[in-house]
Amino acid sequence: MQHTSDAEHLEIEVKFRVENRSDMADRILRSGGVLVSDGFEMNIRWDDASGLLAAQKCLLRLRTESGGRSLLTFKSPPPVDEVQFKVFVERELVVSDAKEMAAILEALGFHPVQIYEKERTVFRFDGVTLCLDRLPFGDFLEIEGEKEAIRHAAERLGLNWERRILDNYLGLFEKVRHSMGLPFSDVTFANFKGIRVESALLP
Repeated sequence: MQHTSDAEHLEIEVKFRVENRSDMADRILRSGGVLVSDGFEMNIRWDDASGLLAAQKCLLRLRTESGGRSLLTFKSPPPVDEVQFKVFVERELVVSDAKEMAAILEALGFHPVQIYEKERTVFRFDGVTLCLDRLPFGDFLEIEGEKEAIRHAAERLGLNWERRILDNYLGLFEKVRHSMGLPFSDVTFANFKGIRVESALLP
C-alpha cells in the first residue's frame, strides 16, 4: 500500500487581525479577489481522556458548515520547525454523516472537549485562499497557500507582515480567556454575548 508523504499535506498560512471586516472584504474584491463561499461553521475538537492529542500539539476536528457539508480534519506539527509561517500537516476528508462520525470517534476512545464557532467568507486571490473570519472575540484574515504567494498577497492587500499571527484561533482564545478570566472554554457567539474584548488583548 502506498502512503502519501506529509510534505504533500502541508497547510501553510498566516493570519492578520482585521479592524473592519466589511472594509477588508471590499479591499479584497477591488484587488481582484473572487468570492467562493460565505457561511457559518461549528467546529468540535476531540481528544482522548488523557489529552494526548493536545499534549502532542495535534488537532482532531469535526466541522459542520451551514451549507450542510461536514469535514473531519487531523492536524499535526510539521517535521521541520517554521518561524515565518504557521505550518501543520493537515489531512482532511468530507464526512457524509457527522453524527455517525461522532459516534465512531467516541467508539475509538475520543470525546468532544471544545466547541468553536466562526463566520467565514472565502475568496480566491492571486494564487492563495483568503478566509475572512469572524470569531466571537474578533475578526481576522487568514491567508493560505505557498509561502511566496502568501507574502505577495499580504503585500498587495497592504498588510503589515510584522503584524502577522502564527497562532491558531484556539490559542488566541486561550490568551483572551486568561486575560479576562472567562469561565468558559467553548468559543461560541452565545458565550460571548454581552462581552466586549478589548483590542489590546489581541495581536
